[in-house]
Amino acid sequence: MKNNSSTNKLAIQMLIAMIAGIVVGLIFMAIRENLGSDSSTWATINNILFQDITAKGAESAIGLFYIGGQMFIRALQVIIVPMVFTSVVMAISEIREASMLGRISAKTMGWFMLTTTIALVMAGLIGLVCYNAGLFNVVIEGVSASSGSTGSNPLNVILNIIPSNIGATFSVNNSVLAVVFLAVVVGLSMNVLNMGKDSVIYRLCDEVSKIIVVFLNFAVKTFGPAAIFMLLSRTFATYGITYLKPAFAYVILCVILLLVYLFIGYPIYIAVCTKMNPVIFIKKIFKVIVFGFSTSSSAATLPLNLDVNTKELGVDHQIASFVLPLGMTINMDGTAIMQVIATLFIAGCGGYDVSVFQLVVIMVLALIASMGTPAAPGAGAVILFTILSGVGFTNEPALIAYSLILAINRPIEMLVTSLNCVGDSVSAIAVAKSEGKLDEDVYNRK
Repeated sequence: MKNNSSTNKLAIQMLIAMIAGIVVGLIFMAIRENLGSDSSTWATINNILFQDITAKGAESAIGLFYIGGQMFIRALQVIIVPMVFTSVVMAISEIREASMLGRISAKTMGWFMLTTTIALVMAGLIGLVCYNAGLFNVVIEGVSASSGSTGSNPLNVILNIIPSNIGATFSVNNSVLAVVFLAVVVGLSMNVLNMGKDSVIYRLCDEVSKIIVVFLNFAVKTFGPAAIFMLLSRTFATYGITYLKPAFAYVILCVILLLVYLFIGYPIYIAVCTKMNPVIFIKKIFKVIVFGFSTSSSAATLPLNLDVNTKELGVDHQIASFVLPLGMTINMDGTAIMQVIATLFIAGCGGYDVSVFQLVVIMVLALIASMGTPAAPGAGAVILFTILSGVGFTNEPALIAYSLILAINRPIEMLVTSLNCVGDSVSAIAVAKSEGKLDEDVYNRK
């Protein structure tokens, strides 16, 4: 009971920090609009509180909120690779039945495809109605066109599953899918060699995992609420109204669709497909929603998501350790919704006609591109150019609209991250329930 009380207290603290951060950020946004972004007074406030101190020309800036938020995110990012590797290795090595491993893998991929496909169809149909209604036909001024150099073949995600260098894979956080591949290989090899829990590799992974849990609990409980406040305050304070006005329809439609899928779609999946109480799910996953929204990083949210799923939602550790890290890398429901709506918005700005066939192509490209999107802030908008290149929406007005999306998309990406993380949790619960590995007493415990 003490643990549940502590968990609820942390969730309340995070919610208060989120609300306070948004309010303070909006106040500073209003101050910025009143003073003007070029005024010396705002420059002083920005340099003291919000400035990215790593940016060119910011050598004398202090950036208190930037430093505080980034230190917290980096503290979480530093454990991503070892956490993913150790959890997947232990999960795979403990599953002795090849048929069970095959079932879990198939069910996991099936759930990922189901939730993302439904999200794409919803976004595509509603987005096309709004496009045909002329809501996206706007003229954007004052923004320079992007060169579009960020585009790449979406099939690269398949090629990058198998790394060419183990050292390089473990040295960065944007190759998590390759880390998952290596962990699966190690876990399967341990199974073939009958290396049980007494093996050196398993004990090492287990001890590293325990250290990570201690570090995670300390970081989140001690610094989480303060970091959430600073991250949200800075995000909203540094945005101007000028850029938001032309993309008002895009922003509002994205927010509505993301919220509907988050608070209506996922609970329906839980109620219909797992027969569990969706209200309990939303209450317990809410801290993950707040954390993902604040950090705008699925990778940084993964440790908390694992903790909530195993300790509060009753998902078996083996299943959670396999489904959630894999979902973080390829299950991107929110990213897919955002990319479809953004593509249709850019098509409207560029004067392109969008047929039903083109919409299907956009959805297929969004599915592939979302799977290849790094679990990092802002990555979804950057990968968006892959879709634009695929359907040929690259004239000057379209590139200007794309540049606008890059400029204003951070608040959308925050909500997208929450959706991505909750989608992973829904899949983990569904897989665990189907395998008889969901502790319903833990799930229903208040």
